[in-house]
Amino acid sequence: MAISIRLSRGGSKKRPYYRIVVADVRSPRDGKYLEKIGTYNPLLAKDSDQRIQLDADRARHWLSVGAQPTDRVARFLDQAGVRERESRSNPTKGKPGEKATERAEERAAKQQAADEAAAAPVETPSDAPAEPEAATAE
Repeated sequence: MAISIRLSRGGSKKRPYYRIVVADVRSPRDGKYLEKIGTYNPLLAKDSDQRIQLDADRARHWLSVGAQPTDRVARFLDQAGVRERESRSNPTKGKPGEKATERAEERAAKQQAADEAAAAPVETPSDAPAEPEAATAE
């Protein structure tokens, strides 16, 4: 049986409250779990002691028998000093995608063409014949 340590949502609409539970990976998010090992209240201030409550001994036990924490729970375990979490680095996260890059290049090319057209001297036809003057009444 594959076991995970994850969050189970409770609370009302727009007022989340989570239990940190040990559950079978096949069970529903808010369904049956094996053991509740803590709570997480995201509405409290980040420096509040009540925000994350975790039974570290039980967490260590479940990790020793092969339970896999989710990413968010792994952060909590790292914060509590139960398990070291390797930091992730994604240097390409802030770069725009292919289509956005293409659109930006097209925009830059159009802007450059417009700037060149505006900078080019305006040609006035000076060789054109002058309009005939109005005939004078004799």
